[in-house]
Amino acid sequence: MNFSAAIFDLDGTIIDSNTVWAKIDKIILNKRGIPCSDDFAEKLSSMTYENAAEEMHKLGVKESTEELIKEFNDLAVQEYQKNIILKAHVHEYFDLLKNKGIKIALATASPEILYKPVLMRNKVYEYFDAFCTTDEAGKSKDFPDVYLLAASKINAKPSECVVFEDVLNGIISAKKAGMTAIGVYDRYSAGDMERIKEEADRFIVDISEMM
Repeated sequence: MNFSAAIFDLDGTIIDSNTVWAKIDKIILNKRGIPCSDDFAEKLSSMTYENAAEEMHKLGVKESTEELIKEFNDLAVQEYQKNIILKAHVHEYFDLLKNKGIKIALATASPEILYKPVLMRNKVYEYFDAFCTTDEAGKSKDFPDVYLLAASKINAKPSECVVFEDVLNGIISAKKAGMTAIGVYDRYSAGDMERIKEEADRFIVDISEMM
C-alpha cells in the first residue's frame, strides 16, 4: 500500500485493552457485595460512564454518578499504567514505518492520562509524531474530525493517510475523511465484523499482515 502517514486508534487496535473495562465494572460491583456475571460486565463495558453508573444505581450502588466516574477513571489509570500490553507485532511494525520515513499519529477517544502511560510503558510513545483525542477534536468517532486533526498535525493530506481502526464507526469516519481505512480484528467488535470488512479498504487479523 502506498501511504506517507499512518493514523492509529488505540484501544483494541494497537493495545489489548478492551477486556479492562469489564474487569473494572466487576471490581466496582464486587467491592460492594454485588455479584456481576461476565456477560453483564461486558454489557456495562460497552456503555458510557454515565449509563454504566445508572445501571449500577439500579443494582443498589449508592455513590453518585460523579463518584463512580472518578472510581472508573482511577481504576483505569492503574490498568493502563501497569497491566495493558501491545497487540502482537505492533512494535515491529512501528519500527518498519519509521525506517520508511512514514509519520505516525494517534487518534483516540482515550484521554492523555490513559494513552500516555500505556504507550510509554510499552516503549512505543516515542514513535508517534502527533497525538489527537476526540475531546480535542470536539466530536466523537462518529465524525471524521479526529482523523482530519491528526492528519493536519503531521502535515499530511487525507489521501496520503491510512487509518487503522477496530470499530465500525471509526472505519466509516476515516473513509469520510478521504483516507484509506484498515479494519483490525478485535473480539469486542466481532458483532460488526462483516460490516467492517465491507466498509474497510482492507481487513487484517494481525498487524504482521501489513509487513
